[in-house]
Amino acid sequence: MDTLSVKVIKKATEALGIRSLELASSDGRPLPAFSAGAHIDLHLGNGLVRQYSLCNDPSDRHRYLIAVLREESSRGGSSYVHDSIRVGDILTISTPRNHFPLVRATHSLLFAGGIGITPVLCMAERLLTAGASFEMHYCTRSVERTAFYDYIRNSPLSQYVHFHFDTGNQEQKLDVPAELTKHNSGSHLYVCGPSGFIEHVCSTAKAKGWPEEQIHYEHFAAAPQDISNDQEFEVQIASSGERFIIPVGQSITSVLTNHGIDIPVACEQGVCGTCVTRVLDGIPMHRDVYLTDSEHASNDQLTPCCSRSKTKMLVLDL
Repeated sequence: MDTLSVKVIKKATEALGIRSLELASSDGRPLPAFSAGAHIDLHLGNGLVRQYSLCNDPSDRHRYLIAVLREESSRGGSSYVHDSIRVGDILTISTPRNHFPLVRATHSLLFAGGIGITPVLCMAERLLTAGASFEMHYCTRSVERTAFYDYIRNSPLSQYVHFHFDTGNQEQKLDVPAELTKHNSGSHLYVCGPSGFIEHVCSTAKAKGWPEEQIHYEHFAAAPQDISNDQEFEVQIASSGERFIIPVGQSITSVLTNHGIDIPVACEQGVCGTCVTRVLDGIPMHRDVYLTDSEHASNDQLTPCCSRSKTKMLVLDL
């Protein structure tokens, strides 16, 4: 994966517990282009890599803007960004890639929950620039925890954005079924935020008859899994016939890496899709939030960073 060197040119507090970083090319050249919904990998040292969505208008070629929520259960990423990175620091990032792209639609309906605003704001910027039909619903606990609140209110986006606060009165709270009922068959839905928020919006959309191909979502973290009944299983490498036992408590990727078989990984939670691998035989036990329901049902691919097997063996296209 291509990487580049960037300089931190601004660091700001966007809301309670949320800091933003503005990144520019360290050599002064324009940054690689990106599309709405894209993210970068931020290399934080000691092998730590975290994915952050780009928030700014994709027409910007002079900067990348990311925003990071401090997580109490952080494995080092958010606390490092909040506490250790300074203006002037030189960082290594990946070139942008996009698993959450906008598609052409008669209308785009954007739902953001909390820090899920990061890719959704970028989408809104792009749709505004393109003169496309859209509206955005942004749900947070309170105004104080709403990243980019002042920016949105004081920009042309304000007429398209509806804020919903847990601490506010009932009238301003989001009525998901009502909003999903308003739109025509050419509309597309985009959702990002906590897992429960995504599940509620997407399940409501499906209940309202929205086709799966018109529902798009991106998770930032996987939901907790019940691992009490995990069993060991074998993985066979199709190209060589080699077989490896995957013990309880170890991932497929970690075992294969220890045997010199590298699968690209990033999030290690089944969120980003970097490690998706084709399955030639066996039935995966899917534990990702990246693949769709229909992709899970087909059982012909899995995320080996977190998923396991329902059968004694999986044959992987490696």
